Amino acid sequence: MSRPPADPTAPRFSVEHDSQPGDAVIAGFSSFGLAGLTAVDYLVDDLDLAETGHVRIDGLPSITPFTKGTPRHPIRLYSAPDLDITLLVAEQFVPPAPGGLLADALLDWTAANGVSEIAVLAGVPVAHGPDAHRTFHVATEDYRAARLGDGTDVPAMESGFLDGANAGLLERGLDSSLGVGVFVTPVHAQAPDVDAAVRLVDTANAVYDLGVDAAPLEAFAEEIRRHYEDLAGRIEEREPEGSYDRMYM
Repeated sequence: MSRPPADPTAPRFSVEHDSQPGDAVIAGFSSFGLAGLTAVDYLVDDLDLAETGHVRIDGLPSITPFTKGTPRHPIRLYSAPDLDITLLVAEQFVPPAPGGLLADALLDWTAANGVSEIAVLAGVPVAHGPDAHRTFHVATEDYRAARLGDGTDVPAMESGFLDGANAGLLERGLDSSLGVGVFVTPVHAQAPDVDAAVRLVDTANAVYDLGVDAAPLEAFAEEIRRHYEDLAGRIEEREPEGSYDRMYM
């Protein structure tokens, strides 16, 4: 059960699930470029996972996504009996301030259910050249030791800081046995940034040996582009012009 926020008017998040989650959780949140969200959505589709839970949101303006007339929860969990990984797809945009409360709810849930690590796939809108078209990591020591050995070519992000849910997850990881890794890649303005999403899928595939082929992702992204363009418009309406996730390289 998630801890209630100190401010009774603050949003509340709680996780409801139908089955035991995997040992690891891979998450993608709604943010600029939608690369992380597109990547985890593609992983769910390619791995043919079933929805096994969702995050309940109280006190925050919500969206209700739907496909072919069927609604779905905006933040969902997906699993499969033969896969020891749970995917979290967060279509609901959560601003940085309540993002810490979302992280608390997720971390209370992982602690109660024996999850040992969380990986986040994310894009960051920074000025960059072609040489920066790759994925970088920010991770706790135990996550690096377990997942980012000599055979994994995912360099560390040089410097910067995180906020929102990503910051909350990493901060808890520093003070507990939970391994946390955030994989970031530069994104462009278009939504979704397909090339960035492909990089994140390739990274997740290399780190977790998922057996996923990222080649069809561009066609997949074209199918969902209109849906995510509308979602990106909602994000831009809520963020001041020129603002971005406060992470830099």
